[in-house]
Order: sequence, then structure tokens, then C-alpha cells
Amino acid sequence: MDDSSALAISQKVRSGELKAVEVVEEAISRIDKGDALFHAFLHVSSELALERAAVVDEQIARGEDPGRLAGVPVALKDNLCTKGIPTTAASVILDGWVPPYDATVVSRLKEAGAVVIGKTNMDEFAMGSSTENSAFGITRNPRDPNRVPGGSSGGSAVAVAASFVPLALGSDTGGSIRQPAALCGVVGIKPTYGLVSRYGLIAFASSLDQIGPFAATVADAVTLLEVIAGHDSRDSTSLDRPAPSILGRLDEGVNGLRVGVVSELLEGADPAVVAKVRLAADVLANAGASVEETSIPVLSYSLPAYYLLAPAEASSNLARYDGVRYGLRVDAPDVESMNSKTREKGFGPEVKRRIMLGTYALSAGYYDAFYAQAQKVRTLVINSFSAAYENYDLLLSPTSPTTAFPLGSKIADPLSMYLSDICTIPSNLAGHPAMNVPFGTDGDGLPVGVQIMAPALGEEVMARAAAVLETAEPNLLENKG
Repeated sequence: MDDSSALAISQKVRSGELKAVEVVEEAISRIDKGDALFHAFLHVSSELALERAAVVDEQIARGEDPGRLAGVPVALKDNLCTKGIPTTAASVILDGWVPPYDATVVSRLKEAGAVVIGKTNMDEFAMGSSTENSAFGITRNPRDPNRVPGGSSGGSAVAVAASFVPLALGSDTGGSIRQPAALCGVVGIKPTYGLVSRYGLIAFASSLDQIGPFAATVADAVTLLEVIAGHDSRDSTSLDRPAPSILGRLDEGVNGLRVGVVSELLEGADPAVVAKVRLAADVLANAGASVEETSIPVLSYSLPAYYLLAPAEASSNLARYDGVRYGLRVDAPDVESMNSKTREKGFGPEVKRRIMLGTYALSAGYYDAFYAQAQKVRTLVINSFSAAYENYDLLLSPTSPTTAFPLGSKIADPLSMYLSDICTIPSNLAGHPAMNVPFGTDGDGLPVGVQIMAPALGEEVMARAAAVLETAEPNLLENKG
């Protein structure tokens, strides 16, 4: 077990070999020294984190067990509400807002003994694929600071990739955990919709949003998933089932599993990325899985459907930011002008673009042509996945069609940026789990991510396959080939 892993840290803290305060102090020191370049964090809650770590140490001194993540520093995407800690969703309209409550996932972290170290940068309201849309500055990729870390959970991916913390949480609406995980070379999981409570998550598109983990290893990622998952009565979409038990079955392998490589998601991807996906398929086949290429033609329509449905939900969800109850307020002679001026100043250009797209798609005369049609496509995607999973236990694809691209190269071209999510969006539309597994690098030394997809509640089988890929050495295998 890697000494820097969350599991190793927790084990040492629980045994008394390490003090939680020492672990947290070291994490704060790493952030202080290294984050000026990367800008992974918007807020580091040093004082609160040290207080929390001291409580963990006191529990251990009394002979109590603080929990599975005792003393482990965790970073949180800044759209997760944290009591007493600013939560902005990287937007001017929420600058300085301090929630009066914790999101359910934050409460569960604390119950497991974890220590919230701070809030990470993101694309404003989770709208973006590069973490260049934050109102508070861009985030850089630790593998190459001149490139993007992906988005919208770029800060959380960087916090793990730069070894500031062993664990982080993000949210995934169309790939916002998996894509930055791929570009930064870490593990990222989007769970089955409803497996993790969304209570306390600042909503982007409520039928698509899901909270999930980042980690350096599959074991750490599934441990964090087990901690945050499970039914929550405060979320009406929460599945009425307990958290899954995955960690103890990671070493069961893939012998006998059926794996389909989705041909449509290979189209247009960089050759280096395609080569790694095919190599990953070979690794699974050599481990006993039955692997073949398969076609799911309707997935080609996922991207346009998503960029009608998600903005439509966003235009409804973001209507609450009106300058009246909380957040930014720009004074004006009347309420209508105040609402307008507040939103004009408070929202960034990408958020405004998506609100306008969504409002248009929902407007009279266009609802049937756009929004209703997109919902039909979503149903086709769900049905097509169901048919595919009759023949396969897992599906394989690139996570991102490219490796990390240069900062500024796509920000002025929204369509090019939206195409970064072409491989990840289908699982969000279907509500199914999917994860990124780092699988070597391209010719420039940039991380390549392989995506494993599973049917609803298929996290355990998905993680077993990820564990097999994690033990491979793809660059060495590729050179041998």
C-alpha cells in the first residue's frame, strides 16, 4: 500500500502511528508551497481543518475509532455547501456566500473522520471543460502548467494530481469528474445517478448532476465512494439502498466478463488515445475477459441532446440568483432592473450563453422542436445502453478524445470545447456509472485516460476492471508491441 494513499494515512492515524494534525499540517504546507502556480484551491480552511484534525486525535486518544478516513485531508469542489466555509461555485454572483449547512456528502466525510482542507476551483456553476471559466482565475495542469486540467472539476483533479491531498470530490454533469481526471492522470468516478445524495450540491442540471470521487488509486476512490454513497431522505432522487461494498472485491479480476469497445466513441479521438484504449482492451482480454468491438449508433446524438437538456435545466435552476435573498445584489431603481443588473454583473459569459440556450429551447414555439426532441434522444440512449448491456458487462472507450490541450486554445470556440465531453456525456444521459482510469501517456508525456462504463449500480464490476488496468504498465506494453 502506497504510504501517501488515503487508506495508508487512515490506517496509521487510527493506529496512533501518525497524528491527524501532522497529516493536515503537511497538506497545508504542500498547498502553500505549490498552489500559487496551479491555483487548484479557491479557499484553504487551515484553521478549521486543524481544529477538526485535533478532534480526530482526541478521539483516538480516548480509544475511539473516528472512522474509515480518520485524519485524511479531502478537497471539495466549490459547488458543495460547507457550513462556515465560503461556497461560490466560482461565480461572482455567490462571492463571499457562506452556507449555514453542510452538503450530505460533507457530513458523511466528517462522520468518517476525514478533514475538509478547502474548496477547489471550477468552471463557473460547473459549466465548462477546462476550468478557464472560473470568475476567480484559471487552473493549470500539474503535468504541464501551460495546459488545461480539464473541467469543470479541474481544481479537484489538480489537488489530487499535484499530491496536495489524497482525495477530492467533484461533480459530474456531462463528464466533469472523468474528463479532468483523464487530463490530469488520476482516477475519477461518476456513480449511478441517485447513489450519492445531491443535497447541498449547487445545481447545474438536476437530472444529470452526480457527486463523485477523485483519487490517485482505484482503492482510494472506491473507499471514498463507499463513504459518501447511500440513501438520503433529503434528496428526492436518492436511491433507497445502502452504500455499496466494493473495496473487498477489487482483486476478483475480470475473468469471464464480457467487454465491448464502443466504436462510435473511438471516432475522431487522437490516435495516441485510441491506441491506449485498444491496449487496455488487450489487457482485459489477457486477464480473462471476452473483449470485442461493438457499435451503439445512437450515441452520436448524445452531444446535441445534452447541450439542449443541460442548458434548459440550468436556465431554470439559475433563476434563483436574483439579487434578493443571497449573493450579489446590484442596486437599481426597480426590481426588474435590479434582477437584470445583478445577473449581468454576476454571471460570466459561458453561464449566460447556456442560460440563453436553455431558455430558448424551453420557449413557446421551440419546446417541441428542441427540448422535447432531445428528451426523445435521451430515451433512445437509455434503451440503446440497455440493449448493449444484455451482451456486455462493461463498455470501454476513451474518457476524453484528446489529452490536455493548451490554455486558451478552445475558450473562444464553444463547439470545440463542447466536443471534449463527447465520450462522457452518454453515461450522464443514461444515469449509469462510469469512471476514468489513467492508462499511460502520449508522445508528449501527457496522461491518457480510459473510460470504463457499466449498467446502473454496476460500480463493483466496473472497479474490478479498473483495478486490473491499474496494475498494467501501458507505455511499456505498447513499446513491446
